Amino acid sequence: MLDITGKKIALLKGGPGNERHVSIKTAESVAEALRTVGADVVEVDVTGPEFDLPEDVFIAMNLIHGTFGEDGEIQAILEARGIRYTGAGVITSRIAFDKALSKEKFIAAGVPTPRSQIYKLDGSEPLAISIPLVSKPPREGSSVGVNICRTEEEWQKAIELAKKYGTETLVEEFIEGKELTVGILGDQVLPVIHIEPVDGFYDMNNKYPWMNGTGKTLYHCPAELDAETTQRVQAAAMAAFKSCGTEVYGRVDVMLRADGSPYVLEINTIPGMTSSSLLPKAARALGIEFPELCVRIIELSLAARG
Repeated sequence: MLDITGKKIALLKGGPGNERHVSIKTAESVAEALRTVGADVVEVDVTGPEFDLPEDVFIAMNLIHGTFGEDGEIQAILEARGIRYTGAGVITSRIAFDKALSKEKFIAAGVPTPRSQIYKLDGSEPLAISIPLVSKPPREGSSVGVNICRTEEEWQKAIELAKKYGTETLVEEFIEGKELTVGILGDQVLPVIHIEPVDGFYDMNNKYPWMNGTGKTLYHCPAELDAETTQRVQAAAMAAFKSCGTEVYGRVDVMLRADGSPYVLEINTIPGMTSSSLLPKAARALGIEFPELCVRIIELSLAARG
């Protein structure tokens, strides 16, 4: 394991997007973990492009979820300043964050993914996906603005909500089945996690119950799947990860139909990193404890960009 004793590591947290509070929570856990292995941790609250970093930073650990953190913006700023950073690079971040662009990559690589269209919210083009369907902003964090529409009335409400995020929305066919997620660490595929919300789907309410106190989700790690299905899900996740050229680490969200067919939804290049988040859960199932996981991400990031 890379020795980071005394190394100055800047944790970039917060950000101007909708997942700011989650990022701050992530940074708290990562800071504690890195300090246990001797790092000199400096937390940097980022609210926009103008942020200060201390001198002699060994590496900046990007922990900003969603807009600005995962879309290539902060990566471009860090590269312009000559600062090494963790996670995916500028171009691959942009591709993975944009659900329409990443879906194009999935399809080109033969990765199974739900049928979809970019629907213009002014209604100038017909809806090509039949109800039930899923509506989600193309360029927001994984759970922000997602709506499952089972009726025409729900679809009309989703259209109005989608206007908060832009002039178009990504519409996907609704896949009935188990919600799964697969962590990737370098070339290593982590155990599949089955996400089971007690009520509804894995939205912001169920993903982060500590923010509002109402959601509840059960996590099964490893997921109770047979070996063949597990291999099929992991293969689809890794193929999706590679199709976008994603570097270092991430988490791939997958729906699994009752017939055992996996459908990749999206890639998260800055997944949650509290000690109880999904990527750390999967790593721990392989004996990789949280501090080691954080150091592995730094090590892989240095290798990816020299």
